[in-house]
Amino acid sequence: MMVSSPEDPVESLIRHTTDSHVCWLTLNRPKSLNAITPDLRERLIQSFLDVSADPAVRAVVLTGAGRGFCAGADLRGGSAAGERIPGDVARTIRGGAQRLISAVLDCEKPVIAAVNGTAAGIGAHLAFACDLVLAAAPARFIEVFVRRGLVPDGGGAYLLPRLVGPQRAKELMFFGDALTAKDAERLGLVNRVVPADGLEEAARAWAERLAAGPTRALALTKQLVNASLEGDRATAFAAEAAAQEINMTTADANEGVASFVERRDPRYRGR
Repeated sequence: MMVSSPEDPVESLIRHTTDSHVCWLTLNRPKSLNAITPDLRERLIQSFLDVSADPAVRAVVLTGAGRGFCAGADLRGGSAAGERIPGDVARTIRGGAQRLISAVLDCEKPVIAAVNGTAAGIGAHLAFACDLVLAAAPARFIEVFVRRGLVPDGGGAYLLPRLVGPQRAKELMFFGDALTAKDAERLGLVNRVVPADGLEEAARAWAERLAAGPTRALALTKQLVNASLEGDRATAFAAEAAAQEINMTTADANEGVASFVERRDPRYRGR
């Protein structure tokens, strides 16, 4: 099993700050372009669980330190090829990459990916699992698995067809070509492309807008949209009605209606 190198103590793998109800999670292995080790993965999963439960956090920004966003899984130090016990690989994927992507998709706060550089393999899927994606102009997205003779993991074959359709998803996964930020925007994988020196400012502006919004309504909206492609219309409509019922018990919903009636700006508290 891979472990953090001595220069990457576990406690420093993620820089974690909260400002104006926005939690910034910064992958902090710049020398390896923030490639994901088991330690980093587990800390990131726990971070998403923590921000989901923290009422002081109302939006999340995920980004990377240095030149890269995330170069994918760190394959250095992996065990040598040899006899495998049937099911080992599947168990590793379920317990690792899939748990990480699920942690992002299931986070109860809106998550913005601020992609500052290369996002490859599961690093690209980590970005695509976020609710909104901002990319610096030099950023690249690479479905690198085919270059290694591997099947995409980390939910790639689930996420990409939903974002760009099956034909485009196959093109990206079959060839493994690097996709520029502008091309990713054109395909719908990225919401906005901004200059590299404007990425943090753009992410902060969006995150602060989200953090000032009705947090529970946003969480329920995220849940509805993420589930919308999984079932039929009747299921989607039933989920929508249930979400409305739940949301109308929140203080923010009452504030939103009251502010409309009183013709003033709403003051949401995330509750």
